[in-house]
Amino acid sequence: MHITGTSASDIADSIRGIIERGDARPGDTLPSVRALADELGVNRNTAVAAYRQLTQAGIVETRGRGGTRVAGRSPVAQEGFAQGSVLRDVGTGNPDPTRIPDPSAALARMGGRPVLYGEPVIDRGLEAWAQTWMSDVPAAERRITITSGAADAVERLLAQALTRDDAVALEDPCFLTSIHTVRLGGYRAVPVPVDGEGMTVDGLRAALDQGVRAVVCTPRAQNPTGASLSDRRARDLREVLAEHPFVLVIEDDHFSLLSQRSYHSLVGPAQRRWAVIRSVSKFLGPDMGVAVTASDPETADRLAMRLTPGTTWVSHLLQRLVHALVADAEVMDAVAAAGAHYADRNAAFAARLAQRGLAVPPGDGLSLWVPLPAPARAVSEQLMRRGWLARSGDDFVIADLEASRRLRLTVHDLDDDDADQLADDLVAAVAAARGQAVMREVG
Repeated sequence: MHITGTSASDIADSIRGIIERGDARPGDTLPSVRALADELGVNRNTAVAAYRQLTQAGIVETRGRGGTRVAGRSPVAQEGFAQGSVLRDVGTGNPDPTRIPDPSAALARMGGRPVLYGEPVIDRGLEAWAQTWMSDVPAAERRITITSGAADAVERLLAQALTRDDAVALEDPCFLTSIHTVRLGGYRAVPVPVDGEGMTVDGLRAALDQGVRAVVCTPRAQNPTGASLSDRRARDLREVLAEHPFVLVIEDDHFSLLSQRSYHSLVGPAQRRWAVIRSVSKFLGPDMGVAVTASDPETADRLAMRLTPGTTWVSHLLQRLVHALVADAEVMDAVAAAGAHYADRNAAFAARLAQRGLAVPPGDGLSLWVPLPAPARAVSEQLMRRGWLARSGDDFVIADLEASRRLRLTVHDLDDDDADQLADDLVAAVAAARGQAVMREVG
């Protein structure tokens, strides 16, 4: 294995190339830090930094005294239903299908002439509505872009601003799709802790000190924690970002119209590069692949270049359908009712757990982030024996080990009897997992 380079990035590129050519396979051991530094004639810290870049990109894994090895291509966690399971799935992260508006009436009345090459890529009606929707974004000038969902917008925004191995600040624990987007793009994920008020100030400052080129933040209903930025926290984060005006700030306001919390933005007057994304998938359905992005003019122009007309514009039929739905007062009343329903059901389940000795902040969003006095994987295994399939917090981790003692539960579609049963089974599962841990310690 012939590794070259004198800087951390060059060494990481060399190792990446070796792996991509198939000259090193999953499980193969890489040289120790000391051996690599001696071979290349570089400082040991340089070798450590190269391995850190590759580890954060998911290309290699460090096993302490077991050394550094090429990472295997293990399946990545995905949102949605577990296929082929007979268990009751409470880890989906899905909206309630009965709360998604029926598009039949809107489909029947929409229409219009065909759209041809060279025409504007945004439906005029949707653009006018989107300008109003985005009017609370605190920026003097903003441009609107339509993409095929929020994940598509984040991927294209990062691609137009970053190159491989650039660092991106992500919330920790983090939304699964954001983790995948950063890793598959070859960027380095720099974790920023999240508390009850959202992304932490010290965490963001530390990430900026590490040279991140972009920050991806969820202002409301952070997935998986349910945290929303408070006014005070957003103000403090804007002050930190004011010293880094050319860092790209991406806000994924995915819960938008369903959220029960006020919107507070990271985008301050000094920020030169920013984008706020709002998808319709949570309230009009995941299959309605449309997201609205408001951004500064330069970012909008660069994003538009990655949405070349004639190849990747979002279907005008789909845009018209979205506009027909959001312009319907009854539909929007139903969306508001859905947001209240999710909040009420989550709060009710949190109260059930509190009555059983498990304190859970209800947060905002489609799911609950449940702290446990035992490892989440052990608790989820015990829940499986009781007929439930839950989502362990480990799936959402970048570096936060506390997430390994969390479950994300989607409970808004449970009736009262099922909710009581799940709460009882969760308490029993925790007790069983703790009992197993004690037996292992004694043994």
